[in-house]
Amino acid sequence: MQVFENRREAGRALAQVLQTNPHVARADRVVVLGIPRGGLPVGAEVATALDAQFDVVVARKLRTPQNPELGFGAVGADGHVEIDEETAAGLGITREQVDREVADRRQAVERRLELFRSVAPQVDLDGAVAIVVDDGIATGGTARQACAYARRNGAERVLLAVPVAPSVAEQRLADAADEVVVLSSPAEFIAVGQAYADFSQLTDDDAVEALRRANAPA
Repeated sequence: MQVFENRREAGRALAQVLQTNPHVARADRVVVLGIPRGGLPVGAEVATALDAQFDVVVARKLRTPQNPELGFGAVGADGHVEIDEETAAGLGITREQVDREVADRRQAVERRLELFRSVAPQVDLDGAVAIVVDDGIATGGTARQACAYARRNGAERVLLAVPVAPSVAEQRLADAADEVVVLSSPAEFIAVGQAYADFSQLTDDDAVEALRRANAPA
């Protein structure tokens, strides 16, 4: 199993692989989309190495009342809502509960966007090759929503690129992105953090600084 020193080192390793990708190399314009918080320092390194535009893509999971860690859908950065109706019905979640959670998560997305837009404006995705980046994938729900956001907003091609993910991630997310790039797939996947020597929890300030760094004039 490959172990990265930290998120920035993982981003540089990811960039080396992406630089040889023919779709990235031939693209007229590349936009890297970092999923906060962990995907921002990784994505900042990728964007810098590729000389690409860098933006943030925010998504929030719709949480089940019984277990907030279990999602039944997600809200995207543009307010788009996807609901797993089968899961919601199976758990007995009422329409009132769904509506209340959607409203709460939309507000959470708006708060996050307000924070990040104070540092960098939204990047136009129309006609671009979009590379969605996170520090790793566990279940893939947020990554799927981020890729869908890129498609809805006009990306010509969508790549999902992460340093670490379970071995089944590429197959599971094959319909979400045109291409899935994973550097390391541990034989026994436990958590994203197992691929990092330093997997410190990031603050909002850390995430904002990564976005600012990648968007600073050369």
